[in-house]
Amino acid sequence: MSKNKENKKLTVLHVANLNQPIRQDLDCYGPIEMVIHNLDKGLHTMGYRSVVACSGDSKVTGEHYITIDKSIGNYCLDRTSEGKKRLNHHLSRIIDRINMGDIDIIHTHDGQAVKSLYDSAADLNIPIVMTLHVAPEVSNFKDKYAHLANSLITPLAHYVPISEYQKKQYTFMNTENVVYNGIDASEYTVNKNRDNNGYLFSIGRITPDKGQAVAIDVAKKSGRKLIIAGCVQDKTSDRAFFSKLKNSIDLFIESNKYQNDDEYYNEVITPVMESDKQIIFVGEISDRQKKQLYSNAYATLFPIQWGEPFGLVMTESMASGTPVVALNKGSVPEIVLDKKTGYVVDSVKSMADSISIIDNIRPRICRKHVEDNFSVSKMANDYLELYQNVLEQHLAKDKVNNSEVSPLKALTPRKIVIP
Repeated sequence: MSKNKENKKLTVLHVANLNQPIRQDLDCYGPIEMVIHNLDKGLHTMGYRSVVACSGDSKVTGEHYITIDKSIGNYCLDRTSEGKKRLNHHLSRIIDRINMGDIDIIHTHDGQAVKSLYDSAADLNIPIVMTLHVAPEVSNFKDKYAHLANSLITPLAHYVPISEYQKKQYTFMNTENVVYNGIDASEYTVNKNRDNNGYLFSIGRITPDKGQAVAIDVAKKSGRKLIIAGCVQDKTSDRAFFSKLKNSIDLFIESNKYQNDDEYYNEVITPVMESDKQIIFVGEISDRQKKQLYSNAYATLFPIQWGEPFGLVMTESMASGTPVVALNKGSVPEIVLDKKTGYVVDSVKSMADSISIIDNIRPRICRKHVEDNFSVSKMANDYLELYQNVLEQHLAKDKVNNSEVSPLKALTPRKIVIP
């Protein structure tokens, strides 16, 4: 913990992932990157020092600390020797930044970073906060990083679930209070003239867990047009799933060749709405294109087949005034207000039936629900409160141990090696 803390602004070092750049206008799948971008923006706007350690192709609101020139460019783990080399360099550069001695809190988003940076943070008594974005079986905290889950062994590590549902999944480790992900609702346009004959929308990584096959079933049962957007990652199971899904798709559109918003609306959205094709796939889309499709949709389908820890799709849709029809799994009932901002149901039939009563949902209520509960400022305030509580805990422990916070010392350079 840095000295003279009371005489300076709280300084948070965000340790970003390398999958995608940290920026608002992402042209690809990047949910964690969006959360980091929004949190950095929120803290900076509130007057706190926010330092983001990330790739050079990022565009942050606070202080940009470049660790590597360019992000990996995909959401699959790069296990090549070159990928490991880049990750090693990223983490080594972060240690250099920690060693400057002005960081109060290190905020990271994956177990690998906690494992690699913990000793360096311990040398300066700097707490690490980690947001738990994924399910326990993906996080490796039950096996590979099990020792990091115990606060008695690693008292500087603090873990933050993103929903009450997720917190219940992590009962084997010490977690802090839930902090919901936040978005800037003002970036989303509420369409006040929603077409009663409009399309249904489904967006997410193309994989069985996200339920695109179910969305197609709902569309056919309800007689509605469906637009599916999402990336197909380089995973055997996802590619196989998409190969089967293709048989149910009537029209494929290349969205990535349209860069201008007006061009995208005229060349994609208008023809889609006028097309007699029912199931339409538009592939991976940009942030701008996504917002247009939300705004013009009649409803967003969220037919997940697993316990989703949060689900930014739901908040983005509601911020656009577009109701969400979702299966009652994971965090869904915490995010969607049943019968007020959408419908939380238990079957495909109920999803299809809900489409016929979507007009009971008021767009302004959807939008206000996000502004009140899932905004950037709400997320930033909740994390700020958590940071302050964490720092107070550490100060109290120092006093109990009859030891003052030690003067800052230079770290012995360490070579980070990713096995």
